[in-house]
Amino acid sequence: MSKFCNPKQTIGKLVGTLLLVTGFSCVYAQDYPTRTITMVMPYAPGGPGDTITRLFATAMQKSLGQQIIVDNPSGAGGSIGTGKVARSTPDGYTLLMTHISHATNVLMIKNLSYSPINDFEPIGLATVGPMVVTARKDFAPKDAKEFIEYIKANSGKISMGHAGIGSASHLCGLMFSEALGVKIDMIPYKGAAPALNDLMGGQVDIMCDQTTSTVPAIQSGRIKPYAVAGTKRLDSMPNLPALSEVGIKDFNISIWFGLYAPKDTPKPVIEKLSAALTKAVQDPELKAKLESIGTSPVSTDMTNPAKLQTHLKNEIETLGPLLKRAGVTAN
Repeated sequence: MSKFCNPKQTIGKLVGTLLLVTGFSCVYAQDYPTRTITMVMPYAPGGPGDTITRLFATAMQKSLGQQIIVDNPSGAGGSIGTGKVARSTPDGYTLLMTHISHATNVLMIKNLSYSPINDFEPIGLATVGPMVVTARKDFAPKDAKEFIEYIKANSGKISMGHAGIGSASHLCGLMFSEALGVKIDMIPYKGAAPALNDLMGGQVDIMCDQTTSTVPAIQSGRIKPYAVAGTKRLDSMPNLPALSEVGIKDFNISIWFGLYAPKDTPKPVIEKLSAALTKAVQDPELKAKLESIGTSPVSTDMTNPAKLQTHLKNEIETLGPLLKRAGVTAN
């Protein structure tokens, strides 16, 4: 046997190295965080996603004991900011708060610079918000049943605004069109705000978007709500039926937000961040602020890595065929 290869010494060194690394990880987790954390929201400031991210940053820093700042490197459907996080140092000081685009970008962007499944460590879900089917304020149908009948009777004549290809509002429109077996003229905009502006101005007929965008316009009477794009009613609008109540079974789409860290972030750090997220969703102040914009935090059993990873995989598996049937391909 070579004098340079002593199995006992080699094994001993390996065990020693493993203990050293494990010990460092534990010490690191105990001390973490010792400085400011950056939470990336890969969309422009001022939108619903940015608002939700800032609310969670404020709530989580209470238990973490360090400031959390929000960065908005927007562009390319959120892939620029998301890619930035994927390439950042996996030390827990750069995080990603993102939404349904984390599932759709991999289906729509060729040669995406990151893998949503393999290049991130999931931390947990933050919110799962409902979506509402609305119309311009002078749209003829009086209620949800009349609305469905009117859409069916006017296939190809109804225009629907959405926030861009692959956005939640676009996906809702595709699902709605498919469920009713009708053609709808899908009008893309550069975001939910301009689409909603044209709906309020009567330039498009209908829209399906998250409550965080639509509730203020609904409450002010500038648009007309018809139904919740899900299987149950909303506490904030109890008189508004779910689509499942008016003959569209199993229709359910939501806008969700989840928190991620770069791949190989130490597990104890992920656990500490997940615990902070769990505390945040129980924060009465956060709940009240989220409810004021038409959404709410998830229950505490959803704020863990496994639930978020499962949710993401399910979204990719569900939305991929939907986009393919609609002729939307990666480019």
